Amino acid sequence: MPCLLRNLLVPLGTDESRITSLIATRLGISSGEILDWGLLRKGIDARRKGRITFVLTVRLTVADEEALLRRHAADSDFSIIPEDAAPEFRQISSSERIVIVGTGPAGLFAALRLADHGLSATLLERGKPVSERLQDVQAFWGKGQLDPESNVQFGEGGAGTFSDGKLTTRVRDANIDYVLQRLVAFGAPSEIKYLAKPHIGTDRLRSVVSNVRGFLESAGCLVRFGACMTDLVISGGQLRSVVINGSDELSCDALVLAPGNSARDTYQMLERQGVLLEAKPFAVGLRVEHPQELINRIQYGLPSHPQLPPADYALAFNDPATGRSAYSFCMCPGGVVVAGASETGGVVTNGMSNHLRNSPWANSALVVTVNKGDFPGESPLSGMLFQRELERKAFAVGGGYLAPAQNLMAFIGKASGGSARSSYRPGVVEADLAAMLPGYVTDTLKNGIHSFERRMRGFMTSDATLVGVETRTSAPVRIVRGPDQQSVALKGLYPAGEGAGYAGGIMSAALDGIRVADAIIARLAI
Repeated sequence: MPCLLRNLLVPLGTDESRITSLIATRLGISSGEILDWGLLRKGIDARRKGRITFVLTVRLTVADEEALLRRHAADSDFSIIPEDAAPEFRQISSSERIVIVGTGPAGLFAALRLADHGLSATLLERGKPVSERLQDVQAFWGKGQLDPESNVQFGEGGAGTFSDGKLTTRVRDANIDYVLQRLVAFGAPSEIKYLAKPHIGTDRLRSVVSNVRGFLESAGCLVRFGACMTDLVISGGQLRSVVINGSDELSCDALVLAPGNSARDTYQMLERQGVLLEAKPFAVGLRVEHPQELINRIQYGLPSHPQLPPADYALAFNDPATGRSAYSFCMCPGGVVVAGASETGGVVTNGMSNHLRNSPWANSALVVTVNKGDFPGESPLSGMLFQRELERKAFAVGGGYLAPAQNLMAFIGKASGGSARSSYRPGVVEADLAAMLPGYVTDTLKNGIHSFERRMRGFMTSDATLVGVETRTSAPVRIVRGPDQQSVALKGLYPAGEGAGYAGGIMSAALDGIRVADAIIARLAI
């Protein structure tokens, strides 16, 4: 059986050809005794700027496995890897009509899991195929022409298609390897299987989601674009069918609803139909942009290095006086700030990067937690209305889809700081950002920025620009479901993913889509 070696330390600058000898030295054997090795995980330890180290976990085979195991019996970093049995997916025959709304990570991975078991579904996507969607997005960024049904939020692949494509998650789930392997099979870079902070990049994601669609269609799934679910037909507490584009009715026994966190008209329809919703906490704020070389110097002590990726960061501040938190979110090294609006008359900022992360800029959302007590009224949609209000304020200040922006030093009141410079498309206008945000958000952000400077000396600089507003951090609504993954108010409705309030990010949304699909499979397999 192959062996596992953890915590192999490889100094920055080490040629890959020397790793075999480092493994041999660590285990006290000759290089010739190592028959084969491969990376399982690769992280970076940059806590000591002058001694940056890669931390590897490797899988290896050796000439005399039993002798090596005896010698390292007390070494917790060295062990045998049990051979994994190939997963077996029981094939299920069913006439149940399954519909999936949304082709983001949750919807696509729900469909893939169903296909593993021989079940096909009809996928409804209100937006366009990714190639056509890209043209609409570029028209918006270049000319300010927003298509409310084809934009950064809506279309094949969901909002993640125009993002950094990060696959990190705090969720622990046995299906993480399944997701990574499937993504690689559909064209994602193989390195995502071992990097500690894997990402795909928006340029690679576009082809990946197209390949997923091709596979699903070959497995018997029907994918319909320009198909917005506008209503539900319900009888006796059971879902019977869905209405598409206000007229076309599609029979449905099980509906996987994975609409993404910007499907506000869907939330309103669900509330009208009596589906139980609840407002949930989320976060709002601004997006900060620094020169990437500056972030590299802060994190690595170097402006760049051929073996190091563009540096990232994760920052958090908890205000003991108010109980509010400010934190960085969706950090995009070597990326750009883009317009993410999906409604006319609103400005939304977002971050995006290609696989190479080769932009000279680093950006991240800086956001503050908000909760039900901050939203006017008792409606479960009050958080959604709160988001919309902020986006419309930004639109008014920008005089259209240009984003209000301000030098970071000017925002915290230190100095004028100079002009606001940003990669944001379609462009920015100078503005007092504090005037657009609730006072508690502004105050928490300012205190947070001072805290971040103590963590990362140089973060607080006149070379940084803040752009607003950032409102789509996560869903403002949760579609309440029970242990069987169905809506507690409507049998046959399976809320899934970020838009349903059960995930945050590509990986966790994909995992939730699998979880919901497994619940349907378990019911049908009885």
